[in-house]
Amino acid sequence: MAPFKSGYISILGRPNVGKSTLFNRIIGEKIAIVAERPQTTRNRILGIRNVEGGQLIFLDTPGLHEGRSELNRRMVQTAISSGREADILLFIIEAFSPLVEEDQWMVKSLRETKGLPFLLINKIDQVRKERVLPLMDQYRRLHPFEKMIPVSALTGEGVDILLEEILKSLPESPPYYPDEVFTDQTERSIVSEMIREKVIHQTFQEVPHSSAVTIESFKEKPEKNLVVIQGTIHVEKDSQKKILIGKGGQRLKKIGEAARKEIEAFLGKRVFLELWVKVEKDWTRDPRALDALGYSPR
Repeated sequence: MAPFKSGYISILGRPNVGKSTLFNRIIGEKIAIVAERPQTTRNRILGIRNVEGGQLIFLDTPGLHEGRSELNRRMVQTAISSGREADILLFIIEAFSPLVEEDQWMVKSLRETKGLPFLLINKIDQVRKERVLPLMDQYRRLHPFEKMIPVSALTGEGVDILLEEILKSLPESPPYYPDEVFTDQTERSIVSEMIREKVIHQTFQEVPHSSAVTIESFKEKPEKNLVVIQGTIHVEKDSQKKILIGKGGQRLKKIGEAARKEIEAFLGKRVFLELWVKVEKDWTRDPRALDALGYSPR
């Protein structure tokens, strides 16, 4: 019988290259929120995929970027530290994006980590295959990647091959988590992120990057198959609060309705959701506010 394998796989790359989409596809559950706006993922998120002969523990991380605010710096610090603890590093690029200076900086940062580096060329469903080979050659000259695998996180193309190669490369180890566990995120944290995703989808300008969500109350009522949730959306300015609430409260209502439907599907129960909006002046720059809102660096 082949030995059992387990290990940690960190998903790294620039903002908006498809890290969370790939993460959710592999895990088979929507744990990480997805949006077209960059820097959507803020914390390290752990997801577990059990396969025959192994347990694959994936770490979805914030996009590597130049951190200007304290929040941005903490996000980058979280991504880098997650890379240091992993057995395998999945460095994701887009199949249609040329190699730029920022990519070179990120690839160089891999040299400080112990994990085996894999290069994933994502979004191959959007380009002709002949465009991928020259890009792979460029990265091959830049760094000795263990594997180079074209994938499409959106369609799933190449993902099975990726999982096979990961399992081959992981160390022999018993599983770290029970079979029934698929994430270390609490229901409250997943719910708060689902609400933040709807804020991002419903708002424009600077509100998405200046919003955070906390769950103030999460009460289950089994006799009614109901969960009563109260949450607060935090923003930095009064003007952002007005945008979020909208005329006659219509935008906040839309956010709540969209979030409630997704939360009900996730929990498998009816949900009563109440949302408030609170101004926390310049919270993205305030270390104490960041700690209070759950953005402590890992």
